[in-house]
Amino acid sequence: MSDLARRLWQARANGGVVSPEDVREPETDDEAYAVQDEVLRRLGHPAVGFKIGSTSAEAQRLLGTSEPGSSPVLAPYLFETPARVTITSDHMPAVEGEFAFRLGRDLPPRVEDYRSEEVADAVDAVAGAIEVVGTRIAGGLAGKGRYLVTADCGANIALVVGRWSADWRRLDLPDHPAAMAVNDVPKGAGTGARALGDPMNVLVWLANQQSKRGRGLFEGEYVSTGTCTGLDPVKPGDRVRADFGELGAVEVEFD
Repeated sequence: MSDLARRLWQARANGGVVSPEDVREPETDDEAYAVQDEVLRRLGHPAVGFKIGSTSAEAQRLLGTSEPGSSPVLAPYLFETPARVTITSDHMPAVEGEFAFRLGRDLPPRVEDYRSEEVADAVDAVAGAIEVVGTRIAGGLAGKGRYLVTADCGANIALVVGRWSADWRRLDLPDHPAAMAVNDVPKGAGTGARALGDPMNVLVWLANQQSKRGRGLFEGEYVSTGTCTGLDPVKPGDRVRADFGELGAVEVEFD
């Protein structure tokens, strides 16, 4: 697995892609997350939160999986709107409109599962976000499976967050709309319900996953909860805007 980690690290740091035929693919969750951990260690930047993927039925069909996956987001790949993000076409980049949470207190590892009410009490604020995704695996995301995408840090390129709202409990997140536009052309749209029925369900899933992994979640970390707008391809030179209604808009330009 260390060869796969080295190749994925080089592809993220320097561009290029990894051919699946040239490496041994992870066969279990444990192997996939071990590769991810090594890629992140080689990159050497602090984690500022998490992205969670394959939380919608469409994303699960694309990857050929039935469960979500997670990856830490590293400091150099977190931006605030309006942002400029560098992408490479080799990674087949795309954008997703998502809801993000900011934690106001720790959720440490423990034996029993976290309940939804406990996780909600730890939330400090919510925002709209754009995750820029792309794969360092040759051939794109389709059919790659959860293990290979997990190893590739959840296919994360960058996360761009919008204006934070501390008054988030009054929002009906499952019914809250999000709409994507690329170069002013309307693209994907949806609501928070596309992410496991409710973005809060995604955060609870992550809290329990990271508790079982012995890490937990920390005050101040950001968590992006999976696409509500689908997957819209982008290229260098594109301008992207995701409209989250009263939560405002998130904007990205690509170099």
